[in-house]
Amino acid sequence: MAGPHPQLERLLEVMAALRAGCPWDAEQTHRSLVTYLIEETAEVVEAIESTEGPEVTSDEHLVEELGDLLLQVVFHAEIARTEGRFDIEDVAAGIADKLIARHPYVFGDGAIPDDLMGTWEARKRAEKGRTSALDGIPPLNALARATKVIARTRSHDVPVALADEPITASEVGESIVALVARAQASGVDADQAVRDAVRSLEASVREAEGSA
Repeated sequence: MAGPHPQLERLLEVMAALRAGCPWDAEQTHRSLVTYLIEETAEVVEAIESTEGPEVTSDEHLVEELGDLLLQVVFHAEIARTEGRFDIEDVAAGIADKLIARHPYVFGDGAIPDDLMGTWEARKRAEKGRTSALDGIPPLNALARATKVIARTRSHDVPVALADEPITASEVGESIVALVARAQASGVDADQAVRDAVRSLEASVREAEGSA
């Protein structure tokens, strides 16, 4: 019987039928789906950011791409359900519980903290027993990882010097493209250079944490 969200119930039923009746869907594993998860995430990002030019993002486009991404979540949950490990209800319950626990000022009587991001990171650190600002950062691409490492370093108040001169979004984009062009002309792998620089920054962060 359909619940309060009949189309979500329908999607779960469709996914279960595919796992039971389609040879390709039946043989997929969490690992085999990783590439598709990454691709669908990138397509959602592209749909959101495609706000200029001849292919302006429409609601229909974004709905479609979000649907493809939702399918990946449902697919992974269905694989686990058929293996008797967990199901989509466990996934939904886990994230709902986490959001409630991390927002006592919304779901309880706590006051709204002055530093929302810092408080969020502090709760995550306590929940997961993390000892470093860098613990738990996923394997992002070089630029995304640099952004995450710097954000964590600041939100955890690690005493490492970081540039903070004001800059606009267009200046950031143009400067990065110009640096990549200069790197390519000089025979430098820009992505590798960023990875090396981020590793160096991470080493400085861990050193600073160790001496604090």
